[in-house]
Amino acid sequence: MPEARLRREEHVNAEDLVALLAVDPGRAAKAILAAAKQGLLDAQTLLGQLLLDGRGIQRDPALAVTWFGIAARQGHAMAHNMLGRCLEHGWGIAPNVPAAAEHFQRAADAGLDWGQYNLANLLATGRGVPRDPPQAFALYLRAAVQGHAKSMNLVGRFYEEGQAVLRDTALAHEWYRRSAEAGDFRGQFSYAAVLAEQGNIEPAIHWLRTALQHGNLNFLRVARHSLQRAEQPEIRALAADYFRRAAELGDDTDRQAYAAFL
Repeated sequence: MPEARLRREEHVNAEDLVALLAVDPGRAAKAILAAAKQGLLDAQTLLGQLLLDGRGIQRDPALAVTWFGIAARQGHAMAHNMLGRCLEHGWGIAPNVPAAAEHFQRAADAGLDWGQYNLANLLATGRGVPRDPPQAFALYLRAAVQGHAKSMNLVGRFYEEGQAVLRDTALAHEWYRRSAEAGDFRGQFSYAAVLAEQGNIEPAIHWLRTALQHGNLNFLRVARHSLQRAEQPEIRALAADYFRRAAELGDDTDRQAYAAFL
């Protein structure tokens, strides 16, 4: 979408903005800034994300918080969610987890899956709010039904562990499968574990390799040790790839761990 189109049209949807961003981040950032100044809530929220990431524009978390706040005050659900993330992690603003929970709640009440997921994370652990596993499960399930991949995996975990819900292994496995197919690397790892336990080694290896491609460092650090303990030699062999990838993404500790593994 040409930048001029943003100037010609009074209303520009988020898909247009994201499409331009994929083509030319720098030019897109200028267009998104213009749309944000014109009052487009999606653009204001997207601009905040660009400022957080430093994509196409100089990184400025404090200014990101300002733009998220502008859109959130007008009721934008994702802006509430992102303002909550900033408050949760101290991005551009002093950390305040109870305040983050309030913004997640507003996003969740508006039906946003990410708001439901983030609020559920706080309720599941008791961070900033009283611990409430049943309510956390309910929120994860609401998000999962909407197609939120990370929530699907956690719904599966609740069913597998019988936490806040009757234990149902078959249902847990089904949610793990849905999460894996929806693209969550933790869901892919969970589903691989199920397949390996059932003796379906080839598809298990497929999902483990898929999770390896997209997993973050924290995930890799935990998963590599889990693979080391696997009963199946084909699964154990993949631990080397997880150690190697963690060494590529991590610090000296990860590189030392990889060297020790070898």
